[in-house]
Amino acid sequence: MPALPLNGPLFDHWRTTPDAESAFAVLNPATGEVITSLRKADAEEVDAAVAKATAAFETWGRTTPAERSAALLALADGLEAAGEDFARLESANVGKPLAQAREEIAYDADVLRFMAGAVRVPHAMATGEYLPGRTSLVRRDPLGVVGLITPWNYPLMEALWKLAPALAAGNTVVIKPATVTPLSTVLFTQMAQEVLPEGVLNLVVGDRTAGQVMVDHPDIRLVSLTGDGATGKKVAASAAATLKRVHLELGGKGPAVVFADAQLETAATELAQTAFLNAGQDCSQPCRVIVEDSAYEAFTAAYLKTVAGLACGAPDDEDSHFGPVISQRHLESVEGFVERARAAGATVLAGGRRIDRPGFFHEPTVLTDVRQDDEIIQSEVFGPVVTIQRAADDEEILAMANGVEYGLAASVWTSDVDRALRFTRDLAFGTVWLNQHLVVANEMPFGGFGQSGYGKELSAHAIDEYSQVKHIMLKAAHG
Repeated sequence: MPALPLNGPLFDHWRTTPDAESAFAVLNPATGEVITSLRKADAEEVDAAVAKATAAFETWGRTTPAERSAALLALADGLEAAGEDFARLESANVGKPLAQAREEIAYDADVLRFMAGAVRVPHAMATGEYLPGRTSLVRRDPLGVVGLITPWNYPLMEALWKLAPALAAGNTVVIKPATVTPLSTVLFTQMAQEVLPEGVLNLVVGDRTAGQVMVDHPDIRLVSLTGDGATGKKVAASAAATLKRVHLELGGKGPAVVFADAQLETAATELAQTAFLNAGQDCSQPCRVIVEDSAYEAFTAAYLKTVAGLACGAPDDEDSHFGPVISQRHLESVEGFVERARAAGATVLAGGRRIDRPGFFHEPTVLTDVRQDDEIIQSEVFGPVVTIQRAADDEEILAMANGVEYGLAASVWTSDVDRALRFTRDLAFGTVWLNQHLVVANEMPFGGFGQSGYGKELSAHAIDEYSQVKHIMLKAAHG
């Protein structure tokens, strides 16, 4: 396989020797080997990035939608042209199968293209005379400098979910990727700096210390974070000191409710395949399957049959359905969840242990005989672990599905139209799929309720998230 694309001015800027005081190692989770060593930004570098973004906003904030659209389209073209480099980098750094990484990069380009189109079709209240002799109009203006803090499970995709609408709205950006998976964001920023004016997009490589400086910075007008709930609460609390806006996409504990009238073989196959994508490291994964009692045995047998055929292997193996989890620390966390569930009385129907090989691999694991208040039901594992519960009727199923603090995504599997309408209405989740799971359209908003955060990614609504609305009223000289 060709060498990974780790060259260029931005990589040179952040690369350092392993023994440097600020160094951290970026690993390949499939092998545990070091890909490269980068250094963490200090507070002064974050301040400098914000200053550059502030200066650039004076010009970028006044560009037309057409100009910003053209820039986003150029970024999409550049991403596609270098798609194989990005896919190999994402696969190596996250451990996901190369084929899936290629699909992600193609999708990422479409995110940019959608936002390039959406910004040219603004929506607002109609200009008109709402009071006698006065004309009102509404502007949608950029905020200024926004700070983006992105996660490690889908590094480039999640970055572009934020970056594309932020730039489309006319903001300038300081972005900080997760320290374990910064490489695709470094490569994209390096490419983008050849397209965007200086200072419009600024990269900060660093840990929570750099993130905290961003959250506290008085010149950053909004912080958008994708991460865990505890971090989200800290960000929201810190941001209150400067009254900056906060956009949070946090954890999930997605239920998939399966009724006896569903196509059980199809539901079992699709839910099993979806649950273990990306090694289960997805906030929207169907990690809680709740099955109507009369269908439980048949569904579970079909589900386990599919799981038995899912290969957990090396990212460059074409037969791999999923690869390793992200780190040794996270592998130990997943193991801990499974062992505590087992100790609490759960039955392990499949998997249950790490795989004895280099890297951070864990078997696809299915648990049953769990109680609604068990940790394995209430807390996000974020790994290749699924629970299957049984329930007697619609009321119990709905109560179990809604009986967690999270509210990101859910799915309903039924052929009954009335039941489908009721459950898609009453499930307290930001996205509810019917007879499918984990299907995302750039035209539709994505975001959660409750402990899953607030604010929307994707769709034209995302541009509004990075905008502020101004009402202008004009008084006629002569009534």
